[in-house]
Amino acid sequence: MTDLYAVFGNPIAHSKSPSIHADFAQSAQQDMQYTKQCVDVDGFKEAATDFFSGKGLGLNITVPFKLDAYEFSDQLSKRARQAGAVNTLIKQADGTILGDNTDGYGIMRDICENMQWRVKGKTVVVLGSGGAVRGILGPLLDQQPAKVFIANRTIEKAVQLAKAFSREGNVEGLGFEQLPHHAADIIINGTSASLSGDLPPVPEAIIGKNTRCYDMMYAKEPTVFMCWAKSLGAKETQDGLGMLVEQAAESFRCWRGVLPGTQAVIKKIRDSL
Repeated sequence: MTDLYAVFGNPIAHSKSPSIHADFAQSAQQDMQYTKQCVDVDGFKEAATDFFSGKGLGLNITVPFKLDAYEFSDQLSKRARQAGAVNTLIKQADGTILGDNTDGYGIMRDICENMQWRVKGKTVVVLGSGGAVRGILGPLLDQQPAKVFIANRTIEKAVQLAKAFSREGNVEGLGFEQLPHHAADIIINGTSASLSGDLPPVPEAIIGKNTRCYDMMYAKEPTVFMCWAKSLGAKETQDGLGMLVEQAAESFRCWRGVLPGTQAVIKKIRDSL
């Protein structure tokens, strides 16, 4: 019997998840079907209940339902509790639903394994303090950076987020303009500015010749943030396509017990952009 999986979102037409998981299933020889479903903004609970009461075994969750999925879960993983949101739902053997969050795993896998950037002992600047950033902070701090600065336009949000993760490592929240005027080792852009072709108003001094810059957004061409960093002499830049595929691979592992290869899938999507 073919096992059923899906991604819920609104909008969802743009989602690459079905093709990603089809490639994973083929390479890992797993008998499964993965579809995408546009869910009414106020209809998540009903749609998820219907899915799991049938043959559904797992869901990926995207905008705007990650908080709904958090509330829907019977149990939460440590990663989900840290993130305060769920992007992966897993039907367990006893029928209960486990909520997990694979976003932080995805970006750290891309940065540390695919890109071979060293995080331990480094100074990391994270731009933004929304749900995307909250989702990556736990796994980022697990890598034992020397310090993480969370910078945001609204200072209070950055400070609150830093306080929430203060037990996990050395982390400080501040405004964009308050960032130290010296080069960071790694800068992660977790704002949505790249979607509109904008840049966060950060001092140019945070970019140095050894600075590596990662944009959680991705596109066919390098993002505005990546181009800005390169123009200031950054050592290396990378967009978030690898994060997308790596977080999907971790969801696949949660469901099927197999971690699929990702390099061919990343290249396939990159070539199709």
